[in-house]
Amino acid sequence: MSLIDSYKRLTVKRSTWTGLLLVFVAALTLEATSLIQVFSSQKALAEEASKRANIQLESSRNQIMDVIDQAEAAVRNGIWITQWCLDYQDSLPRVCWRMVNDNPVLVGSSVSLVPGYSPRHPLYAPYVFRDGDSLVSRSLATQEYDYPSQEWFVKPIENDCAYWSEPYIDFGGGEVLMTTYSVPVKDQQGTTGAVLTGDISLGWLSSTIGDLPIYPHATNLMISREGRVMVSPSKGVAMNKTVQELAEEIKNNTDYKELNRAMLAGETGSIKMLYRGIKSQAYYAPIDRLGWSMCIVIPEDDIFGGIRRINLLVKLLQLLGLAMLIMILRSLVKSQIKYRNLDERKERMERELQIARNIQMAMVPKGNPPFPDRHDLDISADIVPAKEVGGDLYDYYIRDGKLFFCIGDVSGKGIPASLVMAVTRSVFRTLSSKEESPAKIVTAMNDSMTEVNDSVMFVTLFCGALDLTNGHLRFCNAGHNPPFILTDSIQALPVEANLPLGIVPSMVFKEQEYTLAKDDALFLYTDGLSEAENKAHEQFGEDRMMSALSGRKSAEEHLENIKRKVGEFVGNAPQSDDLTMLFLHYLGAEPAPRITLENDIRQLERLPEWLETITSGTGLDDLTMTNINLALEEAVTNVMLYAYPEGVTGQVELEALRKDGRLEFVLSDSGKPFDPTAAPKADTTASLADRPIGGLGIHLVRTIMDSVRYERKDGKNYLYMSKNI
Repeated sequence: MSLIDSYKRLTVKRSTWTGLLLVFVAALTLEATSLIQVFSSQKALAEEASKRANIQLESSRNQIMDVIDQAEAAVRNGIWITQWCLDYQDSLPRVCWRMVNDNPVLVGSSVSLVPGYSPRHPLYAPYVFRDGDSLVSRSLATQEYDYPSQEWFVKPIENDCAYWSEPYIDFGGGEVLMTTYSVPVKDQQGTTGAVLTGDISLGWLSSTIGDLPIYPHATNLMISREGRVMVSPSKGVAMNKTVQELAEEIKNNTDYKELNRAMLAGETGSIKMLYRGIKSQAYYAPIDRLGWSMCIVIPEDDIFGGIRRINLLVKLLQLLGLAMLIMILRSLVKSQIKYRNLDERKERMERELQIARNIQMAMVPKGNPPFPDRHDLDISADIVPAKEVGGDLYDYYIRDGKLFFCIGDVSGKGIPASLVMAVTRSVFRTLSSKEESPAKIVTAMNDSMTEVNDSVMFVTLFCGALDLTNGHLRFCNAGHNPPFILTDSIQALPVEANLPLGIVPSMVFKEQEYTLAKDDALFLYTDGLSEAENKAHEQFGEDRMMSALSGRKSAEEHLENIKRKVGEFVGNAPQSDDLTMLFLHYLGAEPAPRITLENDIRQLERLPEWLETITSGTGLDDLTMTNINLALEEAVTNVMLYAYPEGVTGQVELEALRKDGRLEFVLSDSGKPFDPTAAPKADTTASLADRPIGGLGIHLVRTIMDSVRYERKDGKNYLYMSKNI
């Protein structure tokens, strides 16, 4: 056996043990992943159960409170007529009849006089209640009923406020399970003469609270403020037992006792508990004003049963997957050595290409929109290399109110083209930072590239400089595709072809001009777009490009639309060339509204009318308008009085701009340097005799405006004031 064969066997053996170790690690990883998934799923299901239970509790509470609110409103609306009828007590039955007849939510109503209040009626309590579709009247002032001792009568008088009674079956009254809302009624002298009540039936609670289909086996419970069970899934419990009695029947169940305590305390929350021998989750919440509490108990099997069954199936599949992994591992061990080095070289190359692509993409401008603070320009660009790296380039930036931009295409593909692309972009940035003429920029770029062009590669380039104040475009073309101009029509921009960069040294490139009107657009591209081919080797062409450019869209929407059209045309055919696009939409300059005043106080009368034109359509109220005008007058007056020497005529300029929900004002003058914001804050608490002269004007400006800032530049004073609108 040769040394090489021994080495191969040792390598294979080592790979086998490594593979087995990987299988073991994979098994542990799968198990850990399964546990994490189960934990995460159970957590999500628990949160979902809590959310659904709380939503159901809130929905039930809202239904109950809707009835409660209607009942309270009906009783409150009857107080005034009851007060009036205390002097005409024979009309009190009519009050009860009207309250029940006019308010379907009420099943009964009474006006019960305080014993001894009326000499004529020592005990007087007319009561009207519903009996089917008719109303029945009776008196509660009977020896058997003894209304003065009832909770609904005693509590509102004791507390001197409205009161909801404990649920009860009104034997001798409405003869149904109900609760009563009662309020004390006082006469004109402030003496409590009667108690006005409104009864609501609680028969609908079982359908509202007892039927909650959020989970198949969920059960529900409602108790009163004193712990009496009002709704229960168990027969014979409702209104017959209290939660304390139920807790005593269940031995060694501290969770149940804690649930009872929390519900009686009016708390909101949840608790895990053993309910009827089943692990369950209980969610509870109070009902305001009534002192009642609701609870939903959901078995954990309802919440987690599905995920537990899925987890069992997942474990079986994991075991099957591990078995298949071992079988696959055995077949791959021998080929592992053969392809290891090849894979390493391939991965290294891919990493290097990815790094090169990241570096290349980092060199082109980013951001959407790239200039968010500008309203005169909408620009978007994109580059799609045919390989990991490519030779297309674009660049743009704004300097001195002008947009300098270029788009280019390097001959060739891959890393060499990307290196030339990086150099071309860097040279453009360097030259355009100091030179404004596109022709001079292109000429200098050509001279620089021809000196070091040992690889005989060339670059087609279009370079432009757009004056954003007036739309004047100066451009120079170096063998690149003519851009399209989008006005009322779409047409190619007339350009001088010239030669590409890097071919002929000392060549003089011709500069051209064009003026973009407001809303005109310029579309630049590389031949990777027009020459994109489908499987039939048909090219996308300029006609399809012009069709895709039709219609009014934003710059980004235009590029996305063209990329989609190209993708639909090319289909599954491989990309043969880099594709780069630059869309430039000129929106036109919008000069800020400005007013120029002489340093004459009489000119202040022009300010209100100017300010009104600025704030038109903002919806500002008169007080805010007055305050802004006052602040501007104070700031302008300060300049008129102190910026220029006495007897010297000077100008004061005020500009305004509405931007991002605020008004911005810039006050400028050519007078002597003076920073009003540096003045100390005025002491407005001091008396007039102790207060120094001056300082109140800038104090008013600071108080009214949201921000005030001063700057001295180019021999002028600038005061920036901003007001949020």
